[in-house]
Amino acid sequence: MAHSYTPGLRVTARTVVRKRRILPIPGQVLVNEGQAVTAATVIAQADLPGKVHTVNVVNLLGIVPDEIRRYMLKREGDSVRAGEPLAENRPFIKWLKTRVPAPITGTVESVSEVTGQVFLREPPKPLALSAYLDGLVVETFPGQGASVETSCSLVQGIFGIGGEAAGTIAVGVANPEEALVPERMTDAHRHTILIGGSFIDREGLARAQQVGVSAIVVGGIRDLDLKALIGRDLGVAITGTEQVGLTLIITEGFGRITMARRTFDLLASMVGKRASCSGATQIRAGVIRPEVIIPLEEGTESGVRGAKGAEKQAFGGGLKVGDQIRIIREPYFGRICRVAALPADLQVLPTESKARVLEAEFEDGQRALVPRANVELLEA
Repeated sequence: MAHSYTPGLRVTARTVVRKRRILPIPGQVLVNEGQAVTAATVIAQADLPGKVHTVNVVNLLGIVPDEIRRYMLKREGDSVRAGEPLAENRPFIKWLKTRVPAPITGTVESVSEVTGQVFLREPPKPLALSAYLDGLVVETFPGQGASVETSCSLVQGIFGIGGEAAGTIAVGVANPEEALVPERMTDAHRHTILIGGSFIDREGLARAQQVGVSAIVVGGIRDLDLKALIGRDLGVAITGTEQVGLTLIITEGFGRITMARRTFDLLASMVGKRASCSGATQIRAGVIRPEVIIPLEEGTESGVRGAKGAEKQAFGGGLKVGDQIRIIREPYFGRICRVAALPADLQVLPTESKARVLEAEFEDGQRALVPRANVELLEA
């Protein structure tokens, strides 16, 4: 049977997801293999080195660098409080004494007899790595982190911003065609993952920030409203580090686009359940999609003891006759259909260019030839 490879978007009521959670620097792993965890469980921690500050002691005291140690009141490794003297001179007249105070609270990192500078380091900052998922620890990596696995419902989006978030699922619209307007958001939506319909504008985003919504999942958004939210144009690099007070996941694309019915129905069926989500997106090599993960109720330990290895949400990109797809270019942009045929020969497009195409069949029975590059696989 003919097949091709095409980008995949996953919306499924039941799957197994494994996440490898790794510290950016070596630290301490706090969980054991086989341990049940929640999204907020700290599975590993490390201390990030504090910021270094430089104090030019020789200039302040009017001495030469190789004399600096004679005037130091603190040595390497000593702790110091902000305002406490680091060094002082010893004039014959006491009231002419000059002292060099520490600008920060921290420790003396080093004293240089070459430059005459003293380096102070702020206290280390603790870094806690959470599990992100309600699930089971299936593998640990000493000094680095662990892999967490869960049986769940999974919804992937097209684009997102903002980091990881957790909350209960709530729905703010009656149907997937409806826009998520400010009037629909109340204080009851604080700390929720709020499901919208076709669209949200900048007023709706501002209201969501005011209410304290953890995340918004909606069909579409205007690019100008997105720019206003983050305060700059987005580049082509990975998103997910934006500090805007919430996570935003777009399931369809830019503009007012009805959320796919099966996506909306799956999310709406999960109202009141705990979920985790991330807006991190990368559209280049090594694709990363924004996602909503809803652990299944049968328990974190049931059905998640799969074989160790690669993350289980991965799936093959083979496109076959009968597969459900979504068209991502005009004139059928956003429509969901099935692959009716995969012609082997190149076809001439209306633009007079040649490309490999597929025959798409819509729900009403209509068929159309669509370039294979213009579709996205919807894999259950």
